[in-house]
Amino acid sequence: MHTPPAPSKPDALAQDPSQAATPGLLQAEPGLLTAEVGGRLWQLSRPADLESLWAEMGEAEFGPPGWEEDERLPYWVELWPAAVLLARFVAQNAAAVRGKVCLDAGCGLGLSALVAASVGGRVLGFDYEPEALVYARRNTTLNQQLLGACAPPLFTVMDWRAPALARGSVDLLLGADILYEKRFFEPVAALLDYALAPNGAAFIADPERSVSAPVWARLTALGWNVETPFSGRVAQGGQDMFVHIRKISRPRRGQPPTETCKEP
Repeated sequence: MHTPPAPSKPDALAQDPSQAATPGLLQAEPGLLTAEVGGRLWQLSRPADLESLWAEMGEAEFGPPGWEEDERLPYWVELWPAAVLLARFVAQNAAAVRGKVCLDAGCGLGLSALVAASVGGRVLGFDYEPEALVYARRNTTLNQQLLGACAPPLFTVMDWRAPALARGSVDLLLGADILYEKRFFEPVAALLDYALAPNGAAFIADPERSVSAPVWARLTALGWNVETPFSGRVAQGGQDMFVHIRKISRPRRGQPPTETCKEP
């Protein structure tokens, strides 16, 4: 049977050669990634790289459960540049995260959730793929020293089309490269509306993909405030992406501005 090539997330991004690449990930050994965030190294365990898993899927007669409906490709085994930049942004804005209820949507290997927890966030990470959470929990153990006395993140399987949490209970929603298909806009927009507290905000790390370019105008048309507090380039693992951190919040009147975010 023909084995298809390993996929990258759809839509090759536009590159800006004038931007200097920031340090990315170091491949320490097979199955183990090391990410530098805020001057500290985070170890991330995974079963294999995406190319290897994709080859195995190509050899099978059928895809994994749910393949036909949701095309459940194992993108979660890679640590994408957007996740690295989001984690760095969180670390640099610890004061805005400390004590807040944080939801890491599509948490994958758990880097953003771990960093948010390490600066005092009360973090729940969720993913649609149960196997991803096996490794996210393993990565919590691997990085226990970096978490110190902070409460570790909790991880759960959840479908963002049916969020299993209280309405308006989330102060900060985090998401890294979660809008790489057009069909994701409606469930993500619905999740924001359902989950965010009145004074809550979402920080979504978004690479320059044509597929997600219209998203921000669409959210604005729905009444959301959309800002871009930081943008930067991350080069890692063969990927070189210019990533924007988008802040999404509800319109607020008569309230002081939120704390200024710092650049990573």
